[in-house]
Amino acid sequence: MERLLLFVYQNRAFFSFLALEIFCAWLIVQNNQYQGTKFFNSSNGLVATMNNFSQGVRDYFQLSEVNRMLAEENAALKKQLGRPGHPLVYPLDSLTIRDSVMVKQYDFISAKVVNNHVDFFKNYITIDKGRDAGLEAGMGVISPLGVVGKVKTVSSHYSVVTSILHIDWMVSALLKRTGDFGTVQWQGSDPDHIILKYIPPHVKPIVGDSVVTSGFNAIFPEGVMIGVVDDVKLRNGALFYDLQVKLSQDFRKLSFVTLVKNNLQQEQDSVEQVILKLER
Repeated sequence: MERLLLFVYQNRAFFSFLALEIFCAWLIVQNNQYQGTKFFNSSNGLVATMNNFSQGVRDYFQLSEVNRMLAEENAALKKQLGRPGHPLVYPLDSLTIRDSVMVKQYDFISAKVVNNHVDFFKNYITIDKGRDAGLEAGMGVISPLGVVGKVKTVSSHYSVVTSILHIDWMVSALLKRTGDFGTVQWQGSDPDHIILKYIPPHVKPIVGDSVVTSGFNAIFPEGVMIGVVDDVKLRNGALFYDLQVKLSQDFRKLSFVTLVKNNLQQEQDSVEQVILKLER
């Protein structure tokens, strides 16, 4: 320790110069828009490259699971292709394209996960597609197993997705067996479970009921899998059930996602805005 302190003391002029240089560089970045933009773009590119490498290492050890999912998806697709006139169904009912109108309404873009968090209250996912691939903020994100999140921001080659494991984000959902609507929201603790809210007492949910997207917003098609009910509670005098839902997608093993582009979203939003203005 004494040698370290002596070394710092003997080279105090150099370290003082280095500290002042770093401070000056910080002032330039903070107070000049062009330099600041160049710095943050460069740093974001470096971080994305490092995340891409680390995610590649994780993906290598998950190849067997990815191959299993792809095999199940291919089998389901081949089965549906052999049945003309039937809707195309993904594994676990994650997505149903009902007719040609649905096919025209939605486009799908695949992407690879390069960074993913499940340990925070507000979790985000970074993917390797951006503006150059046609991605926009607000697009829905799914996997072969279910809902993943919504695009928050995009750059030229990368996008950041708000994960469904985010305490401030809610998704309109449907209890598939009964047809009752509710809202799913993460509680910030268990990355395997989410809460289904606003199911009234006259409904009789049971363990094992499927929970899917309702189609009540312009982000996700109707019928995308969210999870299955694995705990049902109704407190005395409560207006709604406390339904715990096990997510169909294990976010610790998330490697590939699909971006959902609703070609009619702008039209739907504009019509709804007209109604809101008329009612004011």
